[in-house]
Amino acid sequence: MKLPLLKRKTLTEASQTFTFSRRTMVLGAIQGGFGAMLAARMAWISVAENEKYAMLSESNRVNLTLIPPRRGWIIDRNGRPLANNRTDFRVDLIPQRVVDADATIRHLAQLLSLDSDEVERIRDELDKSARFRPVQVSDKLTYEQYAAVSVRLPDLPGVAPSQGFSRYYPAGSTVGHLLGYVGPATAEDYKERRDPLLITPGFKVGKDGLEKAFDQHLTGKPGAKRVEVTARGKIVRELTTRPDMPGNPVKLTIDAGLQEYAGRRLATQSGSVVVIDCANGDVLAMASMPSFDPNSFSDGISQLEWAMLSQDDHVPLRNKTLQGLYPPGSTVKPMVALALLEAGIGPQETVGCSGAIRVGNTLFHCHKRRGHGAVNMRTAIAQSCDIYFYQMAQRIGMNRIAEMARRCGMGQRFDLPFPSQSYGTVPDPAWKEKKYNQKWQVYDTVNATIGQGYMLINPLQMAVMAARLATGKQLMPNFIHGAKRPAPASVGASEEHLAVIRDAMSAVVNGGGTGGAARMAIPDVLIAGKTGTAQVRRITMAERKGGVRRDASLAFKLRDHALFQGFAPFDNPRYAVACIIEHGGHMIRNEDAPMIASDTLSYLFDPKKATEKLEALEKGWGGTPAERQARQMAAFRLARAIERGEVPKPAPDSGSNVADADNGTATASPPPGNESDAP
Repeated sequence: MKLPLLKRKTLTEASQTFTFSRRTMVLGAIQGGFGAMLAARMAWISVAENEKYAMLSESNRVNLTLIPPRRGWIIDRNGRPLANNRTDFRVDLIPQRVVDADATIRHLAQLLSLDSDEVERIRDELDKSARFRPVQVSDKLTYEQYAAVSVRLPDLPGVAPSQGFSRYYPAGSTVGHLLGYVGPATAEDYKERRDPLLITPGFKVGKDGLEKAFDQHLTGKPGAKRVEVTARGKIVRELTTRPDMPGNPVKLTIDAGLQEYAGRRLATQSGSVVVIDCANGDVLAMASMPSFDPNSFSDGISQLEWAMLSQDDHVPLRNKTLQGLYPPGSTVKPMVALALLEAGIGPQETVGCSGAIRVGNTLFHCHKRRGHGAVNMRTAIAQSCDIYFYQMAQRIGMNRIAEMARRCGMGQRFDLPFPSQSYGTVPDPAWKEKKYNQKWQVYDTVNATIGQGYMLINPLQMAVMAARLATGKQLMPNFIHGAKRPAPASVGASEEHLAVIRDAMSAVVNGGGTGGAARMAIPDVLIAGKTGTAQVRRITMAERKGGVRRDASLAFKLRDHALFQGFAPFDNPRYAVACIIEHGGHMIRNEDAPMIASDTLSYLFDPKKATEKLEALEKGWGGTPAERQARQMAAFRLARAIERGEVPKPAPDSGSNVADADNGTATASPPPGNESDAP
């Protein structure tokens, strides 16, 4: 098969010229189109988007830095600062700008004399931090340290020195749980609000307590600073600065002097003191100790200090006033007595106390082993006779007692500016049926009537109970000075019955009752109150027969709670107080709940005399809370260093005890509790 022959096209000069001209026109058109597009784009950029690119150009030449606003002050009822601001120099690291983290941290540690704990904290926060969130290196720097870092900025990318203000709490740990603390915003905060202020070095937000509750009110408006920089970021000159606007102040009902005194007066114990103004319900003091120093948290607490606080069996990180729940013990007996009066039981009716009573198949004991004999209501409250209340409570039933407890503030939820609260329990038959699907038993009533069993309360509720018994009004606790509130309703008890209760509470302290240690040393001022002891463990029959173990011989967590609630002056109640000492066990008289409560109230009548007594007592306790915590921190640091092998263990003591032993006169260490101090 033959293939067809292709005809050869004859190329002429004319055809070549035509083909070249056509291609030239096509290419020219394409080039012209691209040129037109480029010209249009350049015109769009230079005319329509002139402002945008001018701003970008300006931003390359000028840096705009936000200036964190100063937080509003938190002041007490008299205008004294509880939280203010102080000028300081600080250095932060911006993680996303750091080139060599290890070298930068080593350089800063040398310049700022940072210890190993601080270096470890910085490394840890740098690893965990979101890339945009600044990491604090150090604050409270001297001007020389600030200048040393500033002149080396070209060699330290990611380092951001700044001059600003830091939060300061003059009273230290005595206001830790009341005010809370501030700290850098978290990544979650930024995702929620998308506010560039949150990632500005030095800016802090409220993290706990009133600082958190009033965060937006306390936060002001940021300032701004414009500086001209080179292409490498070196500052050429400062252009303009717009000052920040401080936040609004918050005025509390707290008395700063009383708050600090109450915190110091709690001594070495774990507990809480609350003082309420009986005129309007204002909270004058709310101390929970031991506590943390909010200055440490606001500055960036070290891992070592955090470990020390976390491992302390006195739980300094818990607000015992609002988050602690305790059996109220015998402090509820005046309230129960008021319920008895309202149910028709006369104050002169007597009950024979032989030291124990059988309810069902269980034997319930009085705290006085041999009994009190014949007691009426006044004597039962003054001597804290359990048998009287065991028998009387069975006559009226738990429902009436529970109703009176709620009217006196127990188990009530108060509208307070605190993010976390525990509200306690007022048990009754309906409550037990709902919670445990069990019927209420007589022994439940017997337990509840002396503040044990299911009944729980927090220290603030106990102070409210004292204030309502003192006034007969359902006062509501308040922390904001000048807040408008409706007039309180009546507790629902007659003035005659309230007078009987107040007289009995006065006998507790001033009439030979169980609270004699609370007697005030202020002329013409009598305090009325009620002591309480709350068991945290069950005492077996075998132990009762062989002798109940004293709290001094028990581990800390097994000791009884010590409680006191009361008011003063007795004849014209002005202030109410509540004090709970966790696992105090009434072991040390000067550090027991009745005397702590009494001394705290005495500050309101004679501050100078009360302070002199406190300063004398603190010498035996090892100084103020700040001084004791500093020694505790030093001891904890030494123990950690020994564990790591950085410091050798100290040699055994070869002092006077060994010498005495050689002479046959060795002396034993004193027991942890002084028996003669027990009430």
